Amino acid sequence: MDPRDYEKEQERKEEYENRQQRYDQYQPPRRRLFPVIASSIAGAVLGGGIVLYGAPQLGLMDSADTQTANQTTQTQTATTTSTTPRTVSTTVNQSDLVSVVNKVSAAVVGVNNIQQQTNPFSGDTQTQEAGTGSGVIFKKENGKAYVVTNNHVIDGASEVEVSLSNGQKEKAKIVGADALTDLAVLEMSGKNVEQVAKFGKSSDLVAGETVLAIGNPLGEQFSRTVTQGIVSAAKRSVPISENWNVDAIQTDAAINPGNSGGALINSSGEVVGINSMKISEDNVEGIGFALPSDEVQPTIEQLMKNGKITRPYMGVGLQDVGQLSAATKQNQLGLTSDTSEGVVVTTVEPFSSASDAGLQSKDVIVAIDGNEVKTSSDLRQYLYTKRKVGDTVKLDVYRNGKKQTISLKLSEQQDNNG
Repeated sequence: MDPRDYEKEQERKEEYENRQQRYDQYQPPRRRLFPVIASSIAGAVLGGGIVLYGAPQLGLMDSADTQTANQTTQTQTATTTSTTPRTVSTTVNQSDLVSVVNKVSAAVVGVNNIQQQTNPFSGDTQTQEAGTGSGVIFKKENGKAYVVTNNHVIDGASEVEVSLSNGQKEKAKIVGADALTDLAVLEMSGKNVEQVAKFGKSSDLVAGETVLAIGNPLGEQFSRTVTQGIVSAAKRSVPISENWNVDAIQTDAAINPGNSGGALINSSGEVVGINSMKISEDNVEGIGFALPSDEVQPTIEQLMKNGKITRPYMGVGLQDVGQLSAATKQNQLGLTSDTSEGVVVTTVEPFSSASDAGLQSKDVIVAIDGNEVKTSSDLRQYLYTKRKVGDTVKLDVYRNGKKQTISLKLSEQQDNNG
């Protein structure tokens, strides 16, 4: 092999490892109002490297009649979205914990990211493990079993191997993966699968509930490790890139490398979250995040059906008004110098929905369907969560300082722009 090719291969490998390390250890900005939350996907989402951060958490909800002579169960009443009161336990006795873990543990698996490496001297190519994480078996049918894990766990893999609770290992194929939601679905033989996890409702969770985490911290040596904590916040908006936030379950259950993709379960043994993120910093402890099951389920259903997530697309490049100089805002956009909100259209893709609708470069979008747009994150969040391909939206736009409304029919997303 040419030495230059070898150097390129090493640079590629180093770049991959550095990227995964940025996933694993987020150094949050010091001057943010909420300094412990990541501002980039490379910082917020855990794992994918040699070891993966992201604790699987298990939300334990117990009924009021689980009191024992040695333990008084403290309860609190929560109201679900259906307004039906339910009783939630903030402590669970030991026998109940063991029973709950037994319902799920065998459905939690190890997921090994295997990549090809080339010998620089012989030119031979061989495979080796590049990272390890966790996953949850959620379906078994027609001789096949399906595993949900984090996208960053399998990112860049040439092969994926799943380690089962009975010691068996199965080759798996990637059915579909999505970087934005950090979820992936794997398919493998169901021959040796002994247990399938069941999803619960993450919307029923309340702060203070006991939670447990099951996953494979540090790899197979500590497979199906169980940790306990509480739901610190049932819904926390976490920025994982400049243009995207995810709603996540915050917990203080112990999170360790290799747990990414593991299960967060409730006291009925139902999976209420897939663990994906943590804050890893010397001065921060017990801040981890799980992707809520209510959002995980529709995502994996679409991945199984289409192999990808279809999102609405406008066909524009965007930049936040707040990032522009006062001179640019006044002289080129016709805005007042102190204007700090809105999104500037920097480019319009030919033959796109935006082009068909008449959007132009330097247009400033300030609202969509009557909802205020302060940043490009606001715009994407609305498009991806409130609208679908084929919908028509109304944009409030300033052009040369004059406001107008433009109707735009959304097409299928082609890239990471708006």
